[in-house]
Amino acid sequence: MTKYENDEGEILHEHHRFKVDPKQSPIRIDKFIFNKIENVTRSRIQRAIKEESVLVNDKAVKPNYKIRPLDVIVIVLPEEPREKQYAEPEDIPLDIRYEDEHILILHKPVGMVVHPGIGNYTGTLVNALVHYLSNKSDLPLLPGNDRTRPGLVHRIDKDTSGLMVIAKTQTAMSHLADQFFTHKIEREYQALVWGNFDDTKGTIEGHIGRDPRERTRMTVFKDGEEGKAAITHYQVLEDLYYVSLIKCVLETGRTHQIRIHLADSGHPLFNDERYGGSSIVKGTVFSKYKQFVHNVFKLIPRQALHAKSLGFIHPATKEFVKFDSELPEDMTAALDKWRHYVTHQKSKV
Repeated sequence: MTKYENDEGEILHEHHRFKVDPKQSPIRIDKFIFNKIENVTRSRIQRAIKEESVLVNDKAVKPNYKIRPLDVIVIVLPEEPREKQYAEPEDIPLDIRYEDEHILILHKPVGMVVHPGIGNYTGTLVNALVHYLSNKSDLPLLPGNDRTRPGLVHRIDKDTSGLMVIAKTQTAMSHLADQFFTHKIEREYQALVWGNFDDTKGTIEGHIGRDPRERTRMTVFKDGEEGKAAITHYQVLEDLYYVSLIKCVLETGRTHQIRIHLADSGHPLFNDERYGGSSIVKGTVFSKYKQFVHNVFKLIPRQALHAKSLGFIHPATKEFVKFDSELPEDMTAALDKWRHYVTHQKSKV
């Protein structure tokens, strides 16, 4: 990796390098980087730009800089890039809903990254797990996972809340991994999405894979020749005028599956910035309505998605077990706002 030196003589190390596509349209550099790096916020990117940690063609730029075709963008930081390594134990509280000698069920809060990676080496759920289980169990590794992902059979996005199962033994890991692979795990999510549905129940199918233009985004491939098959079943729980509360049951478990399937169907998740839900997709042109929506965005500054329940065959008892969880406060607050809006609209009819 290339080293740089700032005005104070401090050595900086290259962490990311991107070469802009020749056909790339001009967009703000913070948005471009946001679509290239996972688990990082726009505000964090903007701060890095202001601190001159983002170089374009070897020069620092302003936050409003618009990228041009063939620009070379480099992100530099004082610390050296870390290679794959063990997750350091950290004393971070865990919301544990169930535990025995084989498995652990926990509730991941919004904003917590599941495992260490570039830009998030500490403060993750795995860092907390390693600390919590340090004297109880040596967490197993799923084949193909590196040492920063002990105990993980699946994961959920940083800004998605909800239930996860952790394997505490290699036997439990193998048993649970097989259930995920054969789609026997029952996973129910609840999501607040834009728009209303013609049918109260339905199934969305479409091959999902990495967007070839933006690495951190997934996309639906219409011809089915690329990506992996993905199936999402949904049911409308509440019709709230311009948004809907729905239940989603995953038959497969692709990255960002619910987010991209719903977005591709014209119903992006409420305030999902990556997939088009952070603008006003449905509603009126009145300024009062726009202000109302932006106020709700402030209540839930992330995609409105919650992993509500998880069911599977217990790896030791061989009995089916199911765990359920409540919606988080930010999602409940957003729903209450929309319910109040619907009541107010009906009273005017």
